[in-house]
Amino acid sequence: MPHDQSPRARFGLSAALTTPFEEDGSIDLARAAAHARWCLESGCSSVTLFGTAGEGASIADGERGALIDALVAGGVPASKIVAGVMANSVADACRQAGDALRRGCKGILLAPPSYYKSLSDDGIFAWFSSVLEGLGADARDIILYNIPSVTAVELSVDLVGRLRAAFGRAIAGVKDSSGDWAHTERLLAAHKDIAILIGDERDLAAGVRLGGQGAISGMANLVPERLLPMVDEGRDDPQVVETVRQLLAYPVTPGVKAMLARRTGDGAWRRVRAPLVALPDADFEAIGGVFDQLRLARAA
Repeated sequence: MPHDQSPRARFGLSAALTTPFEEDGSIDLARAAAHARWCLESGCSSVTLFGTAGEGASIADGERGALIDALVAGGVPASKIVAGVMANSVADACRQAGDALRRGCKGILLAPPSYYKSLSDDGIFAWFSSVLEGLGADARDIILYNIPSVTAVELSVDLVGRLRAAFGRAIAGVKDSSGDWAHTERLLAAHKDIAILIGDERDLAAGVRLGGQGAISGMANLVPERLLPMVDEGRDDPQVVETVRQLLAYPVTPGVKAMLARRTGDGAWRRVRAPLVALPDADFEAIGGVFDQLRLARAA
């Protein structure tokens, strides 16, 4: 099947939504819905649940549907929700993706299986093919998730091409969180007619200038208004780049949550699920100071 050249709406900026937890470890549904609304009201075109920043690998199937339903009930349209899927078995991936799509979600951020290492393109293609075939008529708006630092699996440019040739318009894009600028450039050169999303905010503006369609960004939990010129115009923002550089000195998800706690003044955002651990107070203050510098720079 040839690549589908018909136009799609530009993807824009999606907040890789962090997941708030109650003291007992359950998901704080009300706080999650309120935060999702804030992200959309602040300029994000969508929110993405269950990704890396959202601790998706730590959230059970039953909780996934409850969180989607809570956001919809709280005023977030399902059409503005992307659901992350991080599963090893084809059956689990089909169940999670199919449930989200049938609830009307905007799309699926689909990571490759991560337990087996040194996989061939043929094996990865077979896994994705089995998931897409298992979804049947529900298969649509699939964003392939390239994050080899977590999965130890790189989605090659050729693999993306094979999946597009086999499944056409069901493949909506690629989120490239490789942190490998040369790989991002190759993806953009070969596939910029679909949504190539830049996962590393340090490369965001440059990627947009080469045809990238936006980002699914953890920083959008914090300063979406600073990211919008990068996403919409390819405008460089050295202060955002420096903030991300300093953030990467800490465990990223607890670090983003610490910055969000600093932004909101709400310490509940510091909570994470095991095996992650919240930043200790000294690191919380240090990373809070990094966020304060960005906030002051914005106001200057």
